[in-house]
Amino acid sequence: MIHHILIIEDEKPNADRLKRFLSMLKPGAAISGPIESVSESIEWLSANPCPDLIMMDVRLADGLSFEIFDKVKPRCPIIFTTAYDEYAVRAFKFNSVDYLLKPVEKDELEHSLRIAEQRQQGDTALAIESLLTQINKKEYRSRFLLPFRDGYKTIGVGEIEYIHSELRITRARLTNGTDETLIQTLEELEQQLDPKYFFRVNRQYIIHIDAIKQIYNHFNGKLKLELKKNPELEILVSRDKALLIKTWMDF
Repeated sequence: MIHHILIIEDEKPNADRLKRFLSMLKPGAAISGPIESVSESIEWLSANPCPDLIMMDVRLADGLSFEIFDKVKPRCPIIFTTAYDEYAVRAFKFNSVDYLLKPVEKDELEHSLRIAEQRQQGDTALAIESLLTQINKKEYRSRFLLPFRDGYKTIGVGEIEYIHSELRITRARLTNGTDETLIQTLEELEQQLDPKYFFRVNRQYIIHIDAIKQIYNHFNGKLKLELKKNPELEILVSRDKALLIKTWMDF
């Protein structure tokens, strides 16, 4: 059973989100942290008994969390959280039972916690199989096949500036200024598109990173995006996602 969980996370909205979900899913567990840096994590893990589980962000205030393992070797399961899929294989080498893409969703966290408890009980084969499944299935969409005249045409994802949903219709605005209707929902596309290049900024928009000209501070901690080719659009980013999108754009 998981009685003690340590959170290593340098972004307060993400840490608060984890705490909220963990309190719901594991109401009897003690939660320590968040710890915000590599150096503080090393200090804490050196001075305290190993918790039953560590929730660990890949990118911390002073470097990558993998640097922690040069100094200390936690023997408990670790669930990595990251906005970048490229770290998944490295995470697997460090006793990870799973990794979750930000923003972490409650149902995905619940699944990872079940795997962590199985790992505690010595079922390492299941943990390894589960993580490899997660890694191997992350192949992102590169193009769309669309009806065109009497046949079909393809558009590459690199041609997309942003994707917009309204009245249950999903449209992609292309770099040439035209719009194409897609059959997928934003929820489906959020999973299919590479998070290095696409970000779901709110319920209506997924934006390609190259389409963004500037970010402005807005009311109540929100952000406003200005697009290079569509400056007239008012696209707002919630306070919960403000730090996430700034981290995404700074990588």
